Amino acid sequence: MALPFTRPEFLQVFADYNEGIWPLQVVAGLLGVIALASLFSNSRIADRVIAGILAVLWSVTGIGYHWLFFSSISPAAYIFGALFLIAACIFLVEGTVRNRIRFRFVRGIRGWAALLVLTYSLIVYPLMGLAITHPYPETPLFGVAPCPTVIFSLGLLLLAAYRRPLLLAAVPLLWAGIGGSAAFLLGVPQDLGLLVAALIWLAGWIHQRLVIRQPTTGRAPGQ
Repeated sequence: MALPFTRPEFLQVFADYNEGIWPLQVVAGLLGVIALASLFSNSRIADRVIAGILAVLWSVTGIGYHWLFFSSISPAAYIFGALFLIAACIFLVEGTVRNRIRFRFVRGIRGWAALLVLTYSLIVYPLMGLAITHPYPETPLFGVAPCPTVIFSLGLLLLAAYRRPLLLAAVPLLWAGIGGSAAFLLGVPQDLGLLVAALIWLAGWIHQRLVIRQPTTGRAPGQ
C-alpha cells in the first residue's frame, strides 16, 4: 500500500510535534499514572477520573497531533482527528458526565492481561522507540501520540463494565488496524502492540459474551 508521505517526513512530523507541545508529554504521562492508580481506588469519582483522562488524551491526540501536525503530510489526518474526537466525546459523556462506565481491576487472566497492555503502552512502547527505532524528538510518546494512547485505552477497556462495550472500543479497534500497519509500512515495530492489544480485547469480549449466553444446565432440588 502506497503512502502519501515518506518515513523521514513521518518522523519529522513527530519531531516538530514533540518540540511544539513540550512539556505536555510529561503531563500526559502523569495522567496515565493517575488513571492506572485509579483502577485500584475505592473512591466514588475514580471511574469519572479515568474516563475524563481518556477524553483528554484522545482530544489532545486528535486535535494536536492529527489536525495540527499530521495533516501537513496526510489529508486523512482530518478524518483520523474527527474519529479521535468522537471517541473522546464518548468517554466524556458516558463516563465522566453520566458515570455509566465502571473501571476496576479484577484478578485473573483478564486483570493481568490488562496490566500487561497498560505497562507496555506507558513504559515499553516509548522505550522501544527511544532505543530501537528513532531517538527523541522523533519518538511517538504516550498520551500525545495515537498508537500508545490507543493501546493504553484498550488495556483500560479490558477492565471496563459498560452495557455497550463495542461502542467504547469501536474507534480504538479501528485505529489498531490503521496504526498497526505502521509496524510494517513505516518501520515502527512497537506498533505491533496495537494489534496484540486489539486481539486481547476481542478475546476478552468474546469470552464474556459466551459466558453470558451459556445456558444453565443444573436442575433445581426435587426435579
